Amino acid sequence: MDEMPEPIPAATLILMRPAPRDGAPELLMVERAKTMAFAAGALVFPGGRIDPEDEVAAALLAPQLSDGAARIAAIRETIEETGIAPALLPPADEERAQALRRGLAAGEPFHRLLEALGVGIDPTALTPFARWCPNFRETRRFDTLFYLAEAPDDAPASADRGEAVRTFWASAEATLAELAAGRAHAIFPTRRNLERLARFASLEEARADAARHAVRKITPWVEERTGGRFLCIPEDAGYPVTAEPLETARRS
Repeated sequence: MDEMPEPIPAATLILMRPAPRDGAPELLMVERAKTMAFAAGALVFPGGRIDPEDEVAAALLAPQLSDGAARIAAIRETIEETGIAPALLPPADEERAQALRRGLAAGEPFHRLLEALGVGIDPTALTPFARWCPNFRETRRFDTLFYLAEAPDDAPASADRGEAVRTFWASAEATLAELAAGRAHAIFPTRRNLERLARFASLEEARADAARHAVRKITPWVEERTGGRFLCIPEDAGYPVTAEPLETARRS
């Protein structure tokens, strides 16, 4: 049997903002290009792999945090994919956010761009929320840390047209409805996290829930149950749905 590829360290940022009217908070979602090798065409949160340059930046900007490189990668990837620049000090206006995006697209090191623009980062603005490392036999496999953060005020989002073809704000419940109706699709970890996030009326509630559940690596497993084979996760990790028929889990 072929061995599975080693997981690639990655980081994802769940940006939340209050709804324009009274209602559930909105999350920033990204639709991946259909040409991508991983999660092609799926709805995801902004994020990507942790690059060696993120380790360099973490040593300079967040030496006190063991997961500093992951936090920096989550911020950097969000800027690259959506144009929104979260967790910066002082908060970046649109001009600086776009300058960061252009510089990253040109391959310039993130920490040098920040220095040149007179901007720092606040990695503590990111709250650890989850860690997922599925063992599906895919071309690429990721060990991903998920973080929560508050969206900057009035920050416009736009897809980079490379990895991402669309960005939008929606409540977790509204996005789940799109998935259920078949108008969009998402991979197993994204759907489970949306279900968890749909229970919260604010970022503060989400952060409180994160504090109640220690972040540990979640690797789904297949289990024979009445009715067939199910893809399962631990029942004590904070998720309201902990099993799904394998057929629908892999198809989505």
